[in-house]
Amino acid sequence: MASDPAASFREHPELPPAVLHTGADPPDLCGGQWPSWLLHRPTPAKEGQGHLVSPLSWALLLCPGKGRTHRGPPRPYSHCLLPQHHPRAHVDIYEKQLVPFGLVRFGVAPDHPEVKNVINTFTRTAHSDRCAFHGNVVVGRDVTVQELRDAYHAVVLSYGAEDHRGLEIPGEELPGVLSARAFVGWYNGLPENRKLAPDLSCDTAVVLGQGNVALDVARILLMPPEYLEKTDITEAALGALRQSQVKTVWIVGRRGPLQVAFTIKELREMIQLPGTRPILDPVDFLGLQDRIKEAPRPRKRLMELLLRAAVEKPGVAEAARRAPAPRAWGLRFLRSPQRVLPSPDGRRVAGIRLAVTRLEGVGEATRAVPTGDVEDLPCGLVLSSIGYKSCPIDPSVPFDPKLGVIPNMEGRVVDVPGLYCSGWVKRGPTGVITTTMTDSFVTGQILLQDLKAGLLPSGPRPGYAAIKALLGSRGVWPVSFSDWEKLDAEEVSRGQGAGKPREKLLDPQEMLRLLGR
Repeated sequence: MASDPAASFREHPELPPAVLHTGADPPDLCGGQWPSWLLHRPTPAKEGQGHLVSPLSWALLLCPGKGRTHRGPPRPYSHCLLPQHHPRAHVDIYEKQLVPFGLVRFGVAPDHPEVKNVINTFTRTAHSDRCAFHGNVVVGRDVTVQELRDAYHAVVLSYGAEDHRGLEIPGEELPGVLSARAFVGWYNGLPENRKLAPDLSCDTAVVLGQGNVALDVARILLMPPEYLEKTDITEAALGALRQSQVKTVWIVGRRGPLQVAFTIKELREMIQLPGTRPILDPVDFLGLQDRIKEAPRPRKRLMELLLRAAVEKPGVAEAARRAPAPRAWGLRFLRSPQRVLPSPDGRRVAGIRLAVTRLEGVGEATRAVPTGDVEDLPCGLVLSSIGYKSCPIDPSVPFDPKLGVIPNMEGRVVDVPGLYCSGWVKRGPTGVITTTMTDSFVTGQILLQDLKAGLLPSGPRPGYAAIKALLGSRGVWPVSFSDWEKLDAEEVSRGQGAGKPREKLLDPQEMLRLLGR
């Protein structure tokens, strides 16, 4: 065993997922100190200590309070697992939004309909008589976590990373500077972002960050509008994109090509995007071929594609496609935002000052440090996609503000028996949909192990009956899955005239009126 705790956790993959997926070197995040909850694991329960109670009731919380929505991969995987693996389990799902499906509905890009097929699985589960959806319930405001714990045998917190990381640089408050999270919410119909109205009258946009979300927003900005007309993008967003004057998008990262966070599918889509051409400087990729020889296969394939796009002469057909392209996108490496530059009248963004960086360290410890040089990049729109963070949901739930997660051991919330977590609020904002799916299954399995070991409360619990009474006394109207299906039918009907799969309802008050509330 290594003497350094950080090295110990890196060398032993059997240790808690919350450690292995923080997305940064933990000593840096913790100011050089590991939190005590990461350094101690609970004593495993002995087999055969528990017994089953009937019925078993769980509450799965998909959204926080604080007036925000979750942000992160879709998380309702735990609710699929629990009823399947215990014949008497009943799962109630509480969601802040009036509608289900979380990020599948509000985060997956409209031109990725195949990813949204997971909705079919969730729908089948929701139709089970042992699973119920309760939307329009803000946990932490309408009902407390303690009240839920009192009503259920176990509670799973699965509300993701609901907020974006700020730039924390001068000028980020200027009009024209937006979070990529809000921009995605705008074109995907997230109610809180429906009035965003981004100004797309500029020629150049800058996206800060080089992950999949950054490529999503760049692709939507540059995609010919006719390719979006038959998707579920909102009509307001489609209208704005039709009038957009944006011709160039720069995607900026503080580190180098080898450290990009996007995946090969998203890069391939950018390279093949109709009506666009890539702007890639071959100098940025010098020596990269040698450095990727020992890289893991997914990373190696990604870098090989990036290298081909940057240094190889395109074939005749590809060259002919690019030649008349009216729009362009490019990757800028080793650049860190330092200041947003205002227009002469100070009323909106006119550019961004970037600090030139160099890399220090090797492997996962590689970090960008300023060289002292700067450059100014003119633009009229800045979209920040530098990461997300979870927020506390309720004063009774422990929360680590440095790591931005709920302290947990393999999904068990530290020092709170019967309380669990999964997804980004469990391990930090890293990974893709399949990562979160696997992580949620682990939490579900841990919960079932605790049940078998007798670590969950015995005896009956009132479940939703108790919560329904509390919500009724507080003037809260939960939305059921059958209510959602009425809204779903309305959206599909509205979309049919335009040949779209649906036209999303954006106004919660309109949704409630349609439900007779």
